[in-house]
Amino acid sequence: MAEQSKTGKSVAFVTLGCAKNEVDSEAMLSRLLAAGYEEAVSAEEADVVIVNTCSFIQAATEESIDAILEVAGFDSVVSGEAHLVVAGCMPARYGDDLADELVEASDFVPCADEGSIVETVDNLCGIDRIAGERRAIRSSRGVHSGVSAYVKISDGCDRFCAYCTIPYIRGRYHSFTENEIDSEVQQLVDSGTREIVLIAQDTGRWGQDFDEPSSLADLLSRLSEKYPDTWFRVMYIQPEGVTDELIEAVRVHDNVCSYFDIPFQHCNADILKSMNRKGDAKGFLSLVGKIRERIPDVTLRTTLIAGYPGETDEQFEELCDFVEDADLDYVGVFAYSREEGTRAFGLPDQVDDDEKLHRAQAIRDLADSLSTQRVSRRVGQRIDVLVCGEEEDGQLFGRAKCQAPDVDGVTYVNEGSIGNIVTVLVEDTLAYEMEGSVLS
Repeated sequence: MAEQSKTGKSVAFVTLGCAKNEVDSEAMLSRLLAAGYEEAVSAEEADVVIVNTCSFIQAATEESIDAILEVAGFDSVVSGEAHLVVAGCMPARYGDDLADELVEASDFVPCADEGSIVETVDNLCGIDRIAGERRAIRSSRGVHSGVSAYVKISDGCDRFCAYCTIPYIRGRYHSFTENEIDSEVQQLVDSGTREIVLIAQDTGRWGQDFDEPSSLADLLSRLSEKYPDTWFRVMYIQPEGVTDELIEAVRVHDNVCSYFDIPFQHCNADILKSMNRKGDAKGFLSLVGKIRERIPDVTLRTTLIAGYPGETDEQFEELCDFVEDADLDYVGVFAYSREEGTRAFGLPDQVDDDEKLHRAQAIRDLADSLSTQRVSRRVGQRIDVLVCGEEEDGQLFGRAKCQAPDVDGVTYVNEGSIGNIVTVLVEDTLAYEMEGSVLS
């Protein structure tokens, strides 16, 4: 695609929510840069500010609204010199109702229309462009490089868990092609990225919707073999997606992080059935045991929901017992959020808000005590660390293969260059953080 002439206009993104939203913002920014826009130094100085919202749960919606109103209060937006665009999950979930409520916004771009961000911004800035130019820009996914980068391998979800809004926001599940994924990985590797984190709403289903079905295990094997000097990590694998083939693909490839992020959500069979999910404590413990047997040094993460409608004291205690028995490395805990439009919204026996928060904190405290013990057992081990950056005081930090971006803490090191992988002797830990010296 030919480089576009400069528009003389600048854009800025304010991104809320998960890593998948970060990827979407980066893709939109890449398209806008390719179209001749510049990235503003700050949102206050931008000609167009795009707030990429999250609306997965009510708390995320409220946080997004706060961010929108903050931008709406900028002097440049109030005066009409700059434009506010609301993108992502909120426009997808609430549609025209959102435009009626947020009159401060100049336009709205739901998830499904993010490919047309250049057209939206062009219209606001009064920029004419031939249709062919816009089509070429729209077809480019774009990448935003760094030491570590997320790559989305699919979008949407077909599970329709009773508590979840994602299928209504993101639509039905669809895998991106291997060529699309490989092209993005190639660009990132060429630009110096050392770790690729594969993400989606349901990574384990990748390739099953193709005319000639493929699998996440096949994709992971081919990518890791083609890029042997790059770390690969997979997040958000539903329990059914952890196949024997996937476990083996992780086990045999040294540059694939021995790391499984498996959102169990609960362990009680009745609660899971009400959630429109499958499984039980026995089956999940068996899966954990199988993974650890095949990959002894594996790191395991999960997410759990406390206070789901109808959860009894006994079922909550069963969940606590499961956390203790599974002894996972990392556990994310959420109090159930009652979301309009989901099937769980109308279920009887809704748990009191205070009780939900109490239960979530109880599990969180239990998980923290177990997890910090597991982290502390790494003292004396030699581990590879990808140096990611430095603090304001110059302290270098990175992440080991047992530490996923943004959620698992970091490892502080005494020397190294950002972007390099160094071997470190772990000397101390504090909660989820590690500290060590680089070995010569």
